[in-house]
Order: sequence, then C-alpha cells, then structure tokens
Amino acid sequence: MSLILYQHPLASFCHKVLIALYENGTPFESQIIDLANEESRASLLRLWPIGKFPVLRDEALDSTIPETSIIIEYLDRHYPGPTPLLPLDPTDALCVRLWDRFFDLYVQEPMQAIVADIRRPEEERDPRAVAQAQALLRTAYGMIEQQLGEKRWIAGDALTMADCAAAPALFYAETLVPFDDQQVRLQQYYQRLLDRPSFARVLEEAIPYFHFYPYSQKLPARFRPEQPHA
Repeated sequence: MSLILYQHPLASFCHKVLIALYENGTPFESQIIDLANEESRASLLRLWPIGKFPVLRDEALDSTIPETSIIIEYLDRHYPGPTPLLPLDPTDALCVRLWDRFFDLYVQEPMQAIVADIRRPEEERDPRAVAQAQALLRTAYGMIEQQLGEKRWIAGDALTMADCAAAPALFYAETLVPFDDQQVRLQQYYQRLLDRPSFARVLEEAIPYFHFYPYSQKLPARFRPEQPHA
C-alpha cells in the first residue's frame, strides 16, 4: 500500500483527513498511534519529531506529509478522486483555505482547550480560560451562520477541504457549547455533515474509542458508546 496514515480514531484532526480519504475512496493503510505506548510513539516521532498526528507517508513518492490541510491538498494533487477538495479557481480556493483555517483555529482549538482543561487535576483547572474558549466558540458559530447563507456547504454548493475541517470540529464543539435556537442554518449544516457517508464512516469507526471522550454522553445518540453495565 503506497499511502500510510499515522493516526488515532478519536482525534478530531485525524477525522479531517479520514473524511478526505473516504470521500474519494483513496486506498490507504491505517497505522493507529498510541502515544502512551513507547514503541508506537517512536514510530511517529521517526517520521515527524513534533510528535503530532495525523501524518501521511507516501511510499511510492518517498514523501512524508504532516499537517491536515497540507495532507488534503497533497491528496487532491497526487491522488485526485471524484470529489475535488480544493477548487481550481484561485479566488474560490482562497475562500476554502480561509474557512479551513477558521475551523481549525477558532473551533478546533477552543474545543480542545476546554477538553484539555477537564482532564487536568481540579486544582490545575482554569475556569477563566474555559470561559474565553466558550465565548470564542459562540462567536465562531455566529460567523458560520452568517457565512452559510443559502449555501449547502461552507464555501458553496460543493463539499471541500473546509467542510472536512468543519465536520470534526463541530462534532466535538457542539457537545461543549450547543448551538442556539437562532443558528438554524448552522444546525442544518451540521446535520448534513453527520449524514455525509464519509463522515458517518469516520464516526462509526471511532465509536469503540468514544468512551475515552469526557463528554461522550453528549454525543449524538447514534454515535454514543455503549455504557458499561452496573
């Protein structure tokens, strides 16, 4: 297999790349990384000493590609499929890149900050930082609602890299700061993302791992892990 994706099924940034792969039916081998396992972690560090996943290894082209947006653009260029994830028009491509970064920076990052805080010992938690992250999510939701307008996807009528970024970001963020009643377009967009076969597949594969997520009881019912019997 030419393409190997070093990833973990629970990680939202890995979901972003998996959506792109599944959207185009791109063959690849999945290498699950357990950062708590020294040997597994070392296999990632050999490729990318920063130690973050996902990382894509392309044996055919002898290339190692880190960072989700770069991975998706690499796939779009070297392994194109029926769903182009970056428009050919330069202006449209800039819009997609903008919203891709928007979801990574202003939805993913505050979401991860809130989750990281709950994992700390109680005496090390930072309620002020959590409140700031929650406020940023609310601001982001309002901007997404405005951007959607009458669009089906965030940048227009076609699903793009920006929607690959949106899906996992919103999936976890909504469990922390739910959408409000005024965000009708956002709620409808989120439902379209959940119903997209590529993303639904990612989530179904993650179900065995969702019990590690501290807010798993707030996930959409069809993706919640089974609760252990008392």
